[in-house]
Amino acid sequence: MSEVIESRAAAIERDPRWAAVLARDAAADGTFVYAVRSTGVYCRPSCAARTARPENVEFHGSPAEAERAGFRPCKRCRPNGAPPAEADAARVAAACRLIESAEGPLPLADLAARVGLSPRHLHRLFKASTGLTPRAYAAARRAERVREALARGSEVTKAVYGAGYGSSARFYAGSGDVLGMTPGRYRTGGGGAAIRFAVGECSLGAILVAASERGVCAISLGDDPDALVRALQDRFPRAELIGGDVDFEALVARVVGFVEAPHLGLDLPLDVRGTTFQERVWQALRAIPPGATVSYTELAERVGAPKAVRAVAGACAANTLAVVIPCHRVVRSDGKLSGYRWGVARKRALLAREAEE
Repeated sequence: MSEVIESRAAAIERDPRWAAVLARDAAADGTFVYAVRSTGVYCRPSCAARTARPENVEFHGSPAEAERAGFRPCKRCRPNGAPPAEADAARVAAACRLIESAEGPLPLADLAARVGLSPRHLHRLFKASTGLTPRAYAAARRAERVREALARGSEVTKAVYGAGYGSSARFYAGSGDVLGMTPGRYRTGGGGAAIRFAVGECSLGAILVAASERGVCAISLGDDPDALVRALQDRFPRAELIGGDVDFEALVARVVGFVEAPHLGLDLPLDVRGTTFQERVWQALRAIPPGATVSYTELAERVGAPKAVRAVAGACAANTLAVVIPCHRVVRSDGKLSGYRWGVARKRALLAREAEE
C-alpha cells in the first residue's frame, strides 16, 4: 500500500501543474483546478490554503469536471467563480466609473462600500492597477474635464464647477500645474502665451525645440521640419509662436549636442505637463543612465505600481520631450524594441549610440 501511495505522490510531483500549486501561481488560475481527496474540496492553483500532501491530490481541467468527480468548491478561493484578478480588475474599473461620474469628490469609504471592498483594500488595488490613488485619479479626471471644457470655449467658472471643483479658489491655486498657463489663456488655445521655438538638424533628422516661460516644453524629432512646426501649432493654436533668436538657437545646439553625445548630460528647466502618474514615470525615466535599459515591467515597479504596466507604457507614449526624458531606454521584457513616438529606427540608433560610449 505504501508503495502505491509513494508512486502516486511521485507522479503528482512530476506533473508541471504541481509546481504551479506549490508556487500558488495566479497565472495558472483558469487553466486547471486541483482536488484533495482527504477533504473532498477542489481549489485554484493560487489558493492560499495549506498545501495538501501530493498523494491526496488530483488535477481536473475545470470546476465542472471536479464537481462531476464528487468534489465541492473551496470556500476560500472560490474556484467556480471569476478569477480573483478579474474580479479585482472589475472592481477597480467600477470605481473608476464612479469617480468619473461623480459631481464632486467621492470619499474613499463611500467609494469602497459601493464596490464591495474595504477602503484599505480598494486603495491598494486601485494604486496597483492604475498607478494612482483614487484621490489622485479623481484630481486627474477633474483636470482633464476642465481642459476639455475650456478647449470647447466654456466659461472658466462653469468649467471649474462643472468639473467637480468645490471652489474656484482651489482650482486657481493650482491652475498653473493643471493647465501650464492661466485658465483664460488655455481657454483661447494658448492666446497670449509666448512660445519660442527653433528647428535644427541632427544625425536623427530634423529636431524642434520649443520653450514656454516655464521651460522647455517640446523636443520633437522627425523627417519633415514643417510637420514638426505644424504639430507645435496644433498643441496651442492661438499661442504666439516666436522664432528663436541667437540665444535660443544656442539652446537648440546644446540639445543637438546631447543627442549626439548623451553622456555629456543636459540640465535644462522643463515645462512638463501631465497627470501625477505620468510625471512619476517621467521622473523615473530621467533616472535611467545612458547605456542602460529597463523593461516596462521594471519601470512600473520603480514607480511603485507593478501591475500598471499598460499605464506606464501610456505615460512613455505621452512624453513630448524626446531624449531629455529618455523613454527610448524602455524596452520589452524580452529585450526587443517596441513603439517609439519618433520612430523605432531612431530608438534603435539612440540606444546603439549610448551603448558605444
